[in-house]
Amino acid sequence: MPRSTYHTWKDRYGKPNDHNGKIQRDWWLADWEKQAIVDFHDAHPLEGYRRLTYMMMDADVVSASPATVYRVLSEAGRMGKRAKASSSKGNGFKQPEKPHDHWHVDISYINCGGTFYYLITVLDGFSRMIVHHELRESMKELDVEIVCQRALEKHPDAKPRLISDNGPQFLAGDFKAFVRQSGMTHVRTSPYYPQSNGKLERFHGTLKQECVRPACPRDAAEAIAKIAAYVEHYNTRRLHSGIGYITPADRMAGKSKAIHEARDRKLVEARERRKAEAKAARQAA
Repeated sequence: MPRSTYHTWKDRYGKPNDHNGKIQRDWWLADWEKQAIVDFHDAHPLEGYRRLTYMMMDADVVSASPATVYRVLSEAGRMGKRAKASSSKGNGFKQPEKPHDHWHVDISYINCGGTFYYLITVLDGFSRMIVHHELRESMKELDVEIVCQRALEKHPDAKPRLISDNGPQFLAGDFKAFVRQSGMTHVRTSPYYPQSNGKLERFHGTLKQECVRPACPRDAAEAIAKIAAYVEHYNTRRLHSGIGYITPADRMAGKSKAIHEARDRKLVEARERRKAEAKAARQAA
């Protein structure tokens, strides 16, 4: 045995074997930041870690990357596993490039005190913003036409491509005439494949999960008020995962680039601040 190896082992005898351990870096999160992330998650338990990341960044709570937030929440035991089914269908769909390129329209059932009403919704495919919605007692072709006409009245210059499923309302001759006279075009999705209209299907599912079922509206009037409040929250305050975790209203207004640049700047500033704090702590030690 070499003499140097003997003396190295002798000097390390009885000490913990912590060689090659992690070295604290200047830009790592401070303990208070990790606790703030966990506390913010506990205050918003229904939000995903990516949405939480940008909510905290916009509120100036903690500026960190989604991967860092995921790691902190995992270490705190706040993350669960979800099984996801993969699908190759829909890869050829061309996404809209500006507001009012595509409008999605669909109908969903809403249970109000044991009575079913019909929520007819028009969603902008580019911004995910709810252009117009109404809770109606029937879902005939005329009801859909009225909702689409009121959406057009809000945006008189829009000539969107209307996307719907193959329901009888959208196959009616009167609806085809309405679309043609309004200057729009109409595309129907693949039969028996609701994912083709998935943006609006997803909104209806989210609406029921976060608004209708927890509120349990007793009648149509209460449901109308609850849905209107949620749509306002959805459009202007809720960060949407499909458009880079900004609100649909900001996306519609063209603020995406400015918001993402501000978040990147906050991340850089937070890293530099942590480095400065770590350096000051070492100098004071």
